[in-house]
This record gives sequence, C-alpha cells and structure tokens, in this order.
Amino acid sequence: MKLILLGAPGSGKGTQAEKIINHYPIAHISTGDILREHISRKTDLGQKVRLFTDAGKLVPDDIIIELVRDRLKKKDCEKGFLLDGFPRTVNQAKSLDLLLNELKMNIDSVVLIDVDFEKIVRRIINRRFCPQCKKIYSLIMNPPKNDSQCDECKVNLVLRDDDREEVVRKRLDVYEEQTMPLIDFYKEKKLLISIDGNGNPDEIFKKIIKKLEIN
Repeated sequence: MKLILLGAPGSGKGTQAEKIINHYPIAHISTGDILREHISRKTDLGQKVRLFTDAGKLVPDDIIIELVRDRLKKKDCEKGFLLDGFPRTVNQAKSLDLLLNELKMNIDSVVLIDVDFEKIVRRIINRRFCPQCKKIYSLIMNPPKNDSQCDECKVNLVLRDDDREEVVRKRLDVYEEQTMPLIDFYKEKKLLISIDGNGNPDEIFKKIIKKLEIN
C-alpha cells in the first residue's frame, strides 16, 4: 500500500501516521526526518540542505524531490510507504507524479485528516508542556491535576512558543495557501479519502482503515 497523508498542523496527523504504519508493514517517509538525517550524516545532499536551513530559507523543491527519490529506492519501500509531510504544494505533487512514474510506482490513496481550523486553534493553544519529562497535557482532554504543574515532576508547565495563538494561525494560513489546493488536485485524480478528524484518535483510525479497505 502506497499512501499520502494530508492534514493541517494540529489535526492529529502525526498520531494517525504512527497508527497506520503500525497496522500496515509499510515505510514511514517523513521529509523532515529525511532532511535531518542527511544533515547529520553530512551527505552531499545534506550539505546542500544545510546551506538553505542555516540561511533560514526553504529547501528548494528539486532537492526535496532528490531526497524523496533516494528514500523511495530503499528496500523497505518495496512493501509500500506512507508519505508524511510531502507533497506540500501542487508543484511538489506534480513532481512526485513524475518521480513515481520514473520508479514505476503509483499512489493508492491520499488520506486527508479534516479538522475545522478553529477547533485546531483551540486544541493547540490549550496544550501545556513539561520541560523536564517532555509530557504534553491538554487542558481540555487530559488536564494535569494541578493546572500549572506536571503530575509526575511537579515542575511548572509551559506554553511553547509554537503553541501560541498567533503562531498557530500563521501556520494554518500557510497550510491554507500552499497545501489545501492539494485536496482538489487529488480529488480530481479520485485518490482522496477525507476523514473527519474530530474525536477519539482510535475511532478516527478505525474510519481510516475502513475506507482504505473499501478503496
């Protein structure tokens, strides 16, 4: 099974990615992880990537595609893969189509975790983080016994910079502008499976598997 996973920041995409690869024997391909791996290994591609990240610039599409090509050629992708975090734009999706055609591969389904933006904002700004044990609490879903302290460490919980409302809304604006056009792109190809991402993660996962099996 060869899948693409789409979803806005805070939609629960990461949780569902983990559940999917635990259910199916397929490779989890996260472009963020690949970028970090190449940088740490100081490969030729990693050195190129470093030039852009150090300058605070986006890594160009042609380099991202090269990284994905290298990853898709690895043996663990023969049984299938889940692309997570790529493509992010329609141009990247078109480049991916060319790459898959070159590698004689095809995408079976594109899974969209669909959550209303206002619910995402509410979900994220109510996260609290323990700087010691790294546990994440939700003041809505799983609040600490004491609003300000970690249950385990008794350390004061913090609101991370990335979880502040202005940052969350900016990330959602970027997603709406760059990534949401992919929904129509893959809908036209009849590959899109849209899943209501509100509610219990286990129930959402069951919906994903049910639709994948039907497809």
